[in-house]
Amino acid sequence: MTDKPLLILIAGPYRSGTGGDPRAMAANLARLEEAAWPVFAAGHLPVIGEWIALPVLRSAGAGPTDPLADQVLYPAADRLLAHCDAVLRLPGESAGADQDVATARRRGLPVYHDVAELPHRVPQETA
Repeated sequence: MTDKPLLILIAGPYRSGTGGDPRAMAANLARLEEAAWPVFAAGHLPVIGEWIALPVLRSAGAGPTDPLADQVLYPAADRLLAHCDAVLRLPGESAGADQDVATARRRGLPVYHDVAELPHRVPQETA
């Protein structure tokens, strides 16, 4: 149990194994987002790096397969991790997610591999 909500980065495959197929990347993002509710239900705040990086790319006139993507996706996750309390690493091969885990460990942040491992918190929200 914890009394403070954690900001938890959900990390897993996004572009990996898609060959740049937009439908496959959308399916990967949907899998990442499926973990958002269980993290929230445990009393925490979920965040996914692509929620930050994709709008940044769009505002630069680029997408996830453009050369600019490597200069935005990984740095956005790294900057986001500076504010996170933990990482939830979902299954699947992903260099970016592995990099997120390595960064989290270097920073002393816990890395979870299953939502069931997350500390549960009874939300104290007020109206």
